Amino acid sequence: MKAALSSRLVAAPSHRLLQAVAALAVLFFSASAFAHELRPAYLELREEKPGEFSVLWKTPMLGAARLALEPEFSGDSNTVTPVTTRTRPGAAIQQWTLRAPTLRGQTLRILGLEGTMTDALVRIEFADGTKWVQRLTGQEPSASIPMRQSGWSVAGVYLQLGVEHILFGADHMLFVLGLLLLVKNRWMLLKTITAFTVAHSITLGVATLGYANAPMVPLNAAIALSILFLGPEIVRSWRGQTSFTLGNPWVVAFAFGLLHGFGFASALTSAGLPRTDLPLALLSFNVGVEIGQLSFVGLVLSLERSFRILEIHWPRWVEALPGYTVGTLGAFWTIQRVAILLGGGR
Repeated sequence: MKAALSSRLVAAPSHRLLQAVAALAVLFFSASAFAHELRPAYLELREEKPGEFSVLWKTPMLGAARLALEPEFSGDSNTVTPVTTRTRPGAAIQQWTLRAPTLRGQTLRILGLEGTMTDALVRIEFADGTKWVQRLTGQEPSASIPMRQSGWSVAGVYLQLGVEHILFGADHMLFVLGLLLLVKNRWMLLKTITAFTVAHSITLGVATLGYANAPMVPLNAAIALSILFLGPEIVRSWRGQTSFTLGNPWVVAFAFGLLHGFGFASALTSAGLPRTDLPLALLSFNVGVEIGQLSFVGLVLSLERSFRILEIHWPRWVEALPGYTVGTLGAFWTIQRVAILLGGGR
């Protein structure tokens, strides 16, 4: 079997290089994904009457403990009601009333953010209907609240979230990587990636706008199963065998893309975004996802072409690494997430 596999790899030098490039890509993106905290904190302030704001502060939970993050304003502001706290799976939600003559021009800082890999999404809605949306990070934990904010600035926040979600989402990237390993014809690859894009855009829109939803734990298990499904198909392609998936990869990409779209929608709405922001967030976030996805595909194909021109040769174990990585991680995540589901997860 090893000799047969080796001969097929030699017979397809372009795809062999693609496998080697993919090996490097999956190691890089998987390492980044596991190091990145994908559950953002969320701060929302609504001006109920002049100078008085209702505050909702949502922070990720680490086990049974709330992540030690606190919002701080640089100017005159005072808490005028007791802080109430409730918890739900993965998050602590606090609410109180803040009195501030004006928040415009003040600097908002999230204390403790610089010591984490968690982002904080901030939304302030003023009584006159204007709003300010900003994303704070460990590298930039503070920002000045402007007098006005343009729609382009708001869209930029969600676009960046979309790019980062796809690039740091190991499960989504591994599925795309599996498609790259399965499809050798460039026209069929374009058709397959397009089918995946159309499918996840449909369910992202449907779920974000509230027309459908999928429970998070079963959804995560199904997404892991979609990755596991590609592992044996990659091995079949190495052996020169055929299957419905190898003959019609775009159909499989579309079917599983519907599942991944629900996952993207969960990432967009899990921060507790208000309904008034969802149309803009949906468009910008989806564009960001597509930019990230196409950047990954373009990077892999560009490196493959460069290595082919330079006639760089790789050991056989490097060539096989991406396929086995897809199958192994797909199996691990499927078992892990099904165990959570059977243990009572929702």
